[in-house]
Amino acid sequence: MRRIAIVGAGQAGLLIAAGLLARNYDVTLVTNRAAEDIRAGNVTSSQCMFDASLEIERELGLNFWEDTCPPVEGIGLNAVNPEAFGEILFAWAARLDKKAQSVDQRLKMPVWIDEIVRRGAELRIQDVGIAELEVLAAEHDLVLLAAGKGEVVRQFKRDAARSSFDQPMRALALTYVTGMTPMPDYSRVNFNLIPGIGEYFVFPALTLSGPCEIMVFEGIPGGPMDCWQGITSPEQHLETSLGILEKYIPWEAERCRNIALTDAKGILSGRFPPTVREPVLTLPSGRLVFGVGDAVVVNDPITGQGANNAAKAGKVYLDAILARGAKPFNAAWMNATFENFWAYAQHVVSWTNSLLTPPPPHVLKLLASATGAPELASLISNGFDDPRRFHPWWFDPAASEALLGRTLPRAA
Repeated sequence: MRRIAIVGAGQAGLLIAAGLLARNYDVTLVTNRAAEDIRAGNVTSSQCMFDASLEIERELGLNFWEDTCPPVEGIGLNAVNPEAFGEILFAWAARLDKKAQSVDQRLKMPVWIDEIVRRGAELRIQDVGIAELEVLAAEHDLVLLAAGKGEVVRQFKRDAARSSFDQPMRALALTYVTGMTPMPDYSRVNFNLIPGIGEYFVFPALTLSGPCEIMVFEGIPGGPMDCWQGITSPEQHLETSLGILEKYIPWEAERCRNIALTDAKGILSGRFPPTVREPVLTLPSGRLVFGVGDAVVVNDPITGQGANNAAKAGKVYLDAILARGAKPFNAAWMNATFENFWAYAQHVVSWTNSLLTPPPPHVLKLLASATGAPELASLISNGFDDPRRFHPWWFDPAASEALLGRTLPRAA
């Protein structure tokens, strides 16, 4: 029986653990936080999962919230007039082909950890550095590092050729609330683009206390929405959130007349640079550690791809481990497995990064044209489930014009 150690109890690591246990692998799960500590902690992400990622969870029997999580049924976009904040330049919405959902990771991960242990994994609660990785690598056939933060993650070398930015591109904040007025017609991720200021989007989710809405703020560094550093209380965080809406997007403020925080720990703020790292870490002993998920590919949350990327990485890595059989998990195999994932992830990275800089004219034309072209609006919305669909027309002006030529006449 092959022994696999997984460091990190998040989306990617726990999916891999579930798949390996189903095939009778010996799995050691290592995390520095017990399930009850995660449940009692601060929110960690916004994690809107689209259908392809949810299907991976279903295949592994981890879809415990299908009937209780509020659905995300579509995508909407409002572009704010840069010459008159508070006015909408254009707007549209489209249904997703299949529903998405967001489950607070304080709810999701503790349940998954308990389930993975119930299925037979050994659980170790400890901090992990180089010394601990050495012990794990000596004891196991393969060590996967699936943690997204911490000093040990920074041991993986940044891939400069694949990392477009070396600094944070947005000041980020999350606010989990109840009491928000629902969107009309159908639930959706409602995006608001505020030129020169940043972005705000909001969508339904499930948290510890039940249904909620997650407010996500993406402020351009140094701008008016880069305003979270001096906040010292949950009440102040909520007040700041509402102040941004009142000033720049009053239609969203109107939905928030009766909101309250879900809990005192339903807030988060911070920033990080989108980064791609080399996937193989060589320890002082010469043994290897294989990075997965946010340890090696971390995107800005602006496109909601973080948890989705992790789920899809987990599926690629799981399939590769199972296909390897009794052969050694050497550096060549690790790099080949990562490249197999990168064939997908590069499209996620390029699309996400494209939204962190001022959009070129052809992208603005695409977004504006979707107002009167339901087919185009649907194409953009459903690209969130698989960002490969944005290539080449999102990036190539000629392909963009060709797409408009196909969709606009039908809209007319």
